[in-house]
Amino acid sequence: MTVNTDDAQAFDASLDTTGLYCPEPIMLMHNKVREMMPGQVLKVIATDPATTRDVPKFCQFLGHELLAQHEVDGHYLYFICLA
Repeated sequence: MTVNTDDAQAFDASLDTTGLYCPEPIMLMHNKVREMMPGQVLKVIATDPATTRDVPKFCQFLGHELLAQHEVDGHYLYFICLA
């Protein structure tokens, strides 16, 4: 299945964690944000339902802003603005 990466929300980088389960998506997100600058937007694609809980907590803990989250055909999409 292909998930549309041209969503209305603009982003600077994307991370596809499809098929990975907790804690891998969060670990990969943590590594990815280290490569990025404050104010940039990261798009994350996940299939693990636990990310609906983990991604908002990740953002809250690190001070990032969760701009949007949606579920499309079993894929969870997150847009995160880095602090």
